[in-house]
Amino acid sequence: MFGWTGKILCLDLSKKQYTTLTPNQNIYDEYIGGRGLAGYYLKEVIKEPWDSEKMRLLFFTGPLTDTPSPTSGRMTIMSRSPLTGTLCDSSVGGTLGGQIKKAGWDGLIITGKSQNMIGIEIIDSSINFIDASNLKGSTISEVISKFEKNSSTAIIGPAAENGVLFSNIVLDSHHFAGRGGLGLVMANKNIKYIKVKGTGKTSVFDINELRKAREKIFRLTAASPILLGELGISNYGTGALYDLMDSRNMMPTDNFKATKFNYAPKLNAYQYKNKYEPKKTGCPGCHILCKKIGKNNEILPEFETMSHFTALIGNKDLDTVVKANNICNEMGMDTISAAATLACYSEIKEKIITKGKVLSLLYDIALSKGIGKELKLGSYRYAELKGQEEAAMTVKKQELPAYDPRGAYGMALSYATSTRSGCHLRAYPISHEILRKPVATDRFTFNGKARIIKISEDLNAVIDSLTTCKFLFFAATLEEYAQVFYAVTGIKTTAQDLLKKGERIYYNEYTMNALNGFTSKDNDLPKRFFKNPGTSTIESKIKPLKRKDFLKCLKDYYKIRGLDKNGLPTKKETEKLGIEWKD
Repeated sequence: MFGWTGKILCLDLSKKQYTTLTPNQNIYDEYIGGRGLAGYYLKEVIKEPWDSEKMRLLFFTGPLTDTPSPTSGRMTIMSRSPLTGTLCDSSVGGTLGGQIKKAGWDGLIITGKSQNMIGIEIIDSSINFIDASNLKGSTISEVISKFEKNSSTAIIGPAAENGVLFSNIVLDSHHFAGRGGLGLVMANKNIKYIKVKGTGKTSVFDINELRKAREKIFRLTAASPILLGELGISNYGTGALYDLMDSRNMMPTDNFKATKFNYAPKLNAYQYKNKYEPKKTGCPGCHILCKKIGKNNEILPEFETMSHFTALIGNKDLDTVVKANNICNEMGMDTISAAATLACYSEIKEKIITKGKVLSLLYDIALSKGIGKELKLGSYRYAELKGQEEAAMTVKKQELPAYDPRGAYGMALSYATSTRSGCHLRAYPISHEILRKPVATDRFTFNGKARIIKISEDLNAVIDSLTTCKFLFFAATLEEYAQVFYAVTGIKTTAQDLLKKGERIYYNEYTMNALNGFTSKDNDLPKRFFKNPGTSTIESKIKPLKRKDFLKCLKDYYKIRGLDKNGLPTKKETEKLGIEWKD
């Protein structure tokens, strides 16, 4: 095969055994790899409780992983979320995906549960289960220090071991499989780390054709201000979005009670650049290099962390954001959910959390101490315990990221329709509502957004399955990646062919959530967005969302997506897409 290896490694932790799975070519044709292929194999067990020994934890590469394709260093990690109950996946960078591919595997399917804490070490076809009891309770850097430099690893921290519902899996010390609690899934199986080394090479069908496609993509990104411009992501990281959200009056502030933070100009990416003098880094095969590391090797926060650990919780101190980011990274916690849970706590307690208290609460959460025993459950469950459900800014129990939906109506719809709960990355309407790519859309209307969101969801399902980086699609399109796909795999395809595969992948995810009882009643937003306005200025008025318009758009989305009026899959649509489903 070209692009794929044709083999999947299946690990049974209960028996300490492993086998090789060789999928039929038609499965690759229909689900591509990465998120698509992981979803195909998760569906078989999706109705199992998330902490069951039968629940699968999946690590999947795509056909472009470990090839000269642009941004080819990504992979997908997937399971069922302990936080939300929906499927949960993360497209994550680092070197692990490439090493899994070099070792001869398209992915790992992990089942069962080890009796003791272990590490899994893979060198090509050699698989070893290592006793890791001595690493229990260790932070991410403490585990990394035990390995040779430049190891490709996936590690959990103390947060996952202590039952934090939004704990992460950390790859290569500073790439994060975040949202939804994938770290807790790994902890439940008693895996402290996975380490992979491969010596093989992924075969490419036509290297000259791939070079031509690469050149097109490089030229398009070079002309993109948001990617490689002076004020773009390459120079400032994702923090380049901070000023944009501030200027559009849609920065979530005071637990989404407001949308403007007066101290934002002193907390933007420019301030980090001046103070920490960062250097660029990123995933293998990437020329954008969006991640930033400070002069003293501080891992600098991404946009979501910058925003939520300032405006959302009322913090005005730059150093506190960096320290909070470091605590979450070392302990293995999702920064979005951690900060949003603190914001919910602050609202319920009716007091601003001081700088020192922010940091101590994060430790309490990670170590399950004191109030941390309640906060580790996330804002939805914490607010429910306190009888103040409306203080939790969540969709399907997952905390919302740093884009207030009252300032971008496509984002409002995409939060509700996301198959992995409240998520900005499923459709990423910020691209057209704020960044104006590929074309500008009116951010204050629901008109046309149902179809745009559906197409964007399909597009991003393809991107996560190939696997590549969403940022490139601020400049490139599926036309260029159809050429890349052909050059790597030898399979002739078009942009529309790929988009159809994305539609199948996304619809398959809807069937998985439906199997676990999710319906249209779950596809909703917190009441606050319909009752209260955001912060308005002369330039822009941030009004409450009109519920009637939102529900109409959601109804339109169901029709366009091929769901019934209850937001459930239909026999007609599943048959059309070739997906197994029973009404």
